[in-house]
Amino acid sequence: MLIATLRFPTTATVPNHPRWPVILYKNAVPADAHAARTFEERFAAHGWQGGWRGEVYDYVHYHVDAHEVLGVASGSATLRLGGDAGEPVRVTAGDCVLLPAGTGHQCLDASPDFEVVAAYPPGQTPDLQTQAATDEQRRAIAALPAPPTDPLEGPGGAVGAHWRRAAPARPNSA
Repeated sequence: MLIATLRFPTTATVPNHPRWPVILYKNAVPADAHAARTFEERFAAHGWQGGWRGEVYDYVHYHVDAHEVLGVASGSATLRLGGDAGEPVRVTAGDCVLLPAGTGHQCLDASPDFEVVAAYPPGQTPDLQTQAATDEQRRAIAALPAPPTDPLEGPGGAVGAHWRRAAPARPNSA
């Protein structure tokens, strides 16, 4: 498994996270017929909940009240991360993307068999935002705690390395 991080600035329409990067896990699980179940089992084993299977919306959206993990169960897609001014990222079966609250994301294109498995940290339920964030929402995003475990690796893992030891918050600019 290869792990990369991506950071996106706050924009007028998408807050992105003020401290934490997106964590991209390439080849996180075997890209086989059992990938969806493997993601579900790994996420659940590390306390991530509220799971579902499906697609990623084709419009820019973000969540204020939850971090979100997306495991690519089948197919491939180009996801734009970071909102309208963000970066296209190609994901394929077996890859996983961990989005800190506030991170804009959308599906630009996908293969017909594209499917993700999603989950959220304990006690977090996602909302769906498509409008510019208010100051109150930006504060809520910044205050949302890091999950207690990495969705794939458990205690520590990439969350421990990249979120818990993150640099101090950067100022938000619109």
